[in-house]
Amino acid sequence: MTRVTRDFADTMQKDAVPAVSADVIFNSSRFPNYKIGANNQIVEAKDDPKVLSMKEVVARETAQLLEQQNRLSVRDLASKFEKGLAAAAKLSEEARLREAASLEKHVLLKKLRDALESLKGRVAGRNKDDVEEAISMVGFYIILHFIWVEALAVQLTQREGELLQEKAEVKKLANFLKQASEDAKRLVDEERAFARAEIDNARAVVLRVEEALQEQDRISRGSGKQDLDELMKEVQEARRIKMLHQPSKVMDMELELRALRAQLAEKSKHSLRLQKELATSKRVVENSSHLFELDGHEALGSYLRIQPCSDNAPEMSKCLIQWYRVSAEGGKKELISGATKSVYAPEPFDVGRILQADIVSEGQQISLKTAGPIDPAAGLGSYVEALVRKHDVEFNVVVTQMNGRNYESESIHVLHVGKMRIKLCKGKTTIAKEYYWSAMQLCGVRGGGNAAAQALFWQAKKGLSFVIAFESERERNAAIMLARRFAFDCNIILAGPDDTASLGN
Repeated sequence: MTRVTRDFADTMQKDAVPAVSADVIFNSSRFPNYKIGANNQIVEAKDDPKVLSMKEVVARETAQLLEQQNRLSVRDLASKFEKGLAAAAKLSEEARLREAASLEKHVLLKKLRDALESLKGRVAGRNKDDVEEAISMVGFYIILHFIWVEALAVQLTQREGELLQEKAEVKKLANFLKQASEDAKRLVDEERAFARAEIDNARAVVLRVEEALQEQDRISRGSGKQDLDELMKEVQEARRIKMLHQPSKVMDMELELRALRAQLAEKSKHSLRLQKELATSKRVVENSSHLFELDGHEALGSYLRIQPCSDNAPEMSKCLIQWYRVSAEGGKKELISGATKSVYAPEPFDVGRILQADIVSEGQQISLKTAGPIDPAAGLGSYVEALVRKHDVEFNVVVTQMNGRNYESESIHVLHVGKMRIKLCKGKTTIAKEYYWSAMQLCGVRGGGNAAAQALFWQAKKGLSFVIAFESERERNAAIMLARRFAFDCNIILAGPDDTASLGN
């Protein structure tokens, strides 16, 4: 900030009072030339041949007055005020400036009073109005300077208050940060103490576990040694007992035991053979009174055939045949819908059940039953379990019938048994694709000659059914079991027409 200290007394002694108005009429064409003599008295000096004319003096004084007016203009005061505000950023500087401004006020008043007194003595006898106007203008600029100083003091006071408030807030924030730091330090100390306690507890537990393990190892070693000692004692006792007997008698006893074991094995084999022969003879006696008998291996993967066993047996074409499932405990029989032929291939539903065939001829009914429940196929269960892990299983098949009619094409098709649906394709063409639902049916072919064990019946939806032949009996039964397994996972029981058997069987 620029400090304005103007010495008015010295200026008034060196320069003449400038003219204020161009309309003032003076007695002469120039200002009188005065000098200050002894005792501060004004003495009129002699005319100087080099004294300027009145017009030149007026022009010079007018230029000086304009220059002074520009220096003390309102714009200059505003710029100084803005500079003062910008320079008041620091509290120490602002306090010093305010103190300087208060000191300058008294100094300026004193100098102004002295300048006015000097001016009053020097301009005696001049135009009174011009002098008063010049004095009033000087006073006006001085008052503006005082106003600026007072405004600057007010701004400095406000800024000082804001700085004090900010200082208080900073102090409050510092206290808060100090408190937070102390709290954080306290929490860290607590967590550290807790961690140390946990580590000490863990060390104690580890020590206890090590001690327990050592004790257990010591006990086990002692018990093992004791058991070994007891065993050695028993062996020694057995050796002693053996040595008491004659070696020849011991060898004879061992040979006798071996001979008895061999005889027992032969007797058991002979007994089994006799039981089979007895069962066969009973069957022959029973069949001698019947006209028909069941022929075939009673297991999954084969087929059963009704054959006449007497010359008096009627022709099969004139008989009505119906196959049934009967539980092994002798419960009620379950009709196998569509099984009306002399040949029937057991399917997975029949495993564990007895099959019965009723033959009606000329009002006479003959019932034939299997000797026991149908046996499962060897290795089929593990094969199906391996296929279950796949998302989609493909089987090469041949379509023999479609909607009850013979299918003309005998080319290879692919049957896809998936977790959600069954699809039948021929190359890239899809013949049928249906998701598991309640109207779908799947079972073994109920009739159809020697190839019945390799074929199945599939009704994809109402009005669309197929008879499909597989490459082997194993693949046919695996496809049926796999499809029923996936359908059961979808809460669908996939069976044949009118079947009520559960999947658990």
